Amino acid sequence: MGRGRRTGRRFRTLNGPQPEGKKRFSQILDAIGADERRERVSVSDLMQAMDARAVAALILLFALPNVVPTPPGTSSILGLPLLYLTAQMMLGKLPWLPAFIADRSMTRNDFNSFVGRVTPLIARLERLLKPRLMFVTSAMGERIIGGICFALAIVLAMPIPLGNMLPAMAISLMALGVLERDGLWVVFGAIVGALSMVIVSGVVWALVKAAIFLIVNAF
Repeated sequence: MGRGRRTGRRFRTLNGPQPEGKKRFSQILDAIGADERRERVSVSDLMQAMDARAVAALILLFALPNVVPTPPGTSSILGLPLLYLTAQMMLGKLPWLPAFIADRSMTRNDFNSFVGRVTPLIARLERLLKPRLMFVTSAMGERIIGGICFALAIVLAMPIPLGNMLPAMAISLMALGVLERDGLWVVFGAIVGALSMVIVSGVVWALVKAAIFLIVNAF
């Protein structure tokens, strides 16, 4: 990614009901890619396009690449924006990213290449989503979701072998649930998050025991 406009921006909170007939996330991504007036697409452009849903949308964008195996260090790079965004959701703050993150951009062609890979999956998932258990995605509910996602983002950002995929999946499921006001998906995501914490804790404990074993037998 290159540099775009040098601004850090705040946007309206996503709490509250969404307008009828709103575009879905996949449709907004396609529309941004189809806008021939753009030479580059920055993170702040995505924040503006998503408007009231910017926090959940960006959380999804930064979490989703970690659901599949990625080169070492990728989760640490994507984990920093997730820490900012999930903390803001937890605290009920306006979505904001520092300029060095908000100004990161890519060419429209590169953006379309990325969108072409992720939007078919997102569109299929969106067809399964619908408003239900809406108390889960209320203003207070979103703050609790933000807290859960913040804890998972900390785990995701840590260099734990295979420790990023399940937390990223849990965060993605909860972000999709917030975007479409589907509390059932949020609950499912929270369950996956709890499972990921158990598995990652087991991996860390195994690594610690292995390290202790090596140290004891080395002397």
